[in-house]
Amino acid sequence: MRKNTVKEKLHRGEVSYGTWLSLGDLYATRVLARMGFDWLTLDIEHSAIDWSQAAMIFAAVADAGCVPLARVPEGNHHLIKRVLDAGAWGIVVPMVDTVEQAKAAIAAAYYPPVGNRSVGGGMHSMNFGATAGDYYAQANDNILVVLQTESPTGVKNAEAIYSLPGVDAIFIGPNDLRFQMRAKDGTFPTAEEHEAAIQEVIRVGKKVKCATGIHAMDPDSALQRAQQGMQFLAVGSDLRMMTLKAEETITKLHPNQGKKDLARY
Repeated sequence: MRKNTVKEKLHRGEVSYGTWLSLGDLYATRVLARMGFDWLTLDIEHSAIDWSQAAMIFAAVADAGCVPLARVPEGNHHLIKRVLDAGAWGIVVPMVDTVEQAKAAIAAAYYPPVGNRSVGGGMHSMNFGATAGDYYAQANDNILVVLQTESPTGVKNAEAIYSLPGVDAIFIGPNDLRFQMRAKDGTFPTAEEHEAAIQEVIRVGKKVKCATGIHAMDPDSALQRAQQGMQFLAVGSDLRMMTLKAEETITKLHPNQGKKDLARY
């Protein structure tokens, strides 16, 4: 059975880089899976992607030698079971604010006696190049569990959440964190306040020896976060890469045409 190299990297204290798959396009996925990223996360939270589509994308990423992950819409047992049985090698769970939410997501990702994941399916083992028996025996050692901190409540509960057994990494959604930090009148936090929350996540992660990461919009930002101690770093997305390059091209062809602001993440 193939080993989850990203899980191994994180536990060795090494940095891993990946990107988000927002388009749900098989061709684009196959190309990116061969570019050298450590992992690719299919964004099922914010993209219109169905289960068959997701299964084919997980398979394409795995067959290319990359690690396929899924960001689920929420951390419930049903959704986590579906993406893992469809062949994802791990999960990214958004909006984890409490220990109770974290425990539920963690349990859903692991087979008993560690968790309560239901046993079934066959795509999961194929993506690991394993028999069904080998997968059932070794899945708990290879499924990656990443929980997202995206609110002041999540930051407040950071140490309790990050200390839980079964958590491989914490991932900050910087945009959601910024929006969740808005005052009652809609005022956004200052850049300094936002950065302070991020640094608190990094501090707690180091204290309890849990890998942390963030969604960076460009390679330089990702490298800077790695220097600060983060290990699970997303750089843009397939959608962002496409729109940025298209915008660069159009700007040269039509320099007087304003930016369209069609997609940011």
